[in-house]
Amino acid sequence: MVDSVKGALSAQIDSLGKAAAGATGDSTGFADALKESIEKVNKAQTEADQAMQGLASGQVNNIHETMIAIEKANLSFNLMVQVRNKLVQAYEEIMRTQV
Repeated sequence: MVDSVKGALSAQIDSLGKAAAGATGDSTGFADALKESIEKVNKAQTEADQAMQGLASGQVNNIHETMIAIEKANLSFNLMVQVRNKLVQAYEEIMRTQV
């Protein structure tokens, strides 16, 4: 699931980064920060999946750490979705602006 989200957003982030770099003349910046954030969310999701699989297979007996990993992944994903929503709202606002 996370890989599909990352893959779907990757092309859009690349084009956003190229547009931002062309506008500011800076090759690093917002797009790189966004990519890094998505990679961190992906890592949290992967760690939560591994913790759940370990708990289900009996390799891990600590349910507290598993639940903490799951909640971290959930919160980071929800934050990423909210940031995306704000970015879309900002884009729509810019598109509505009359020149």
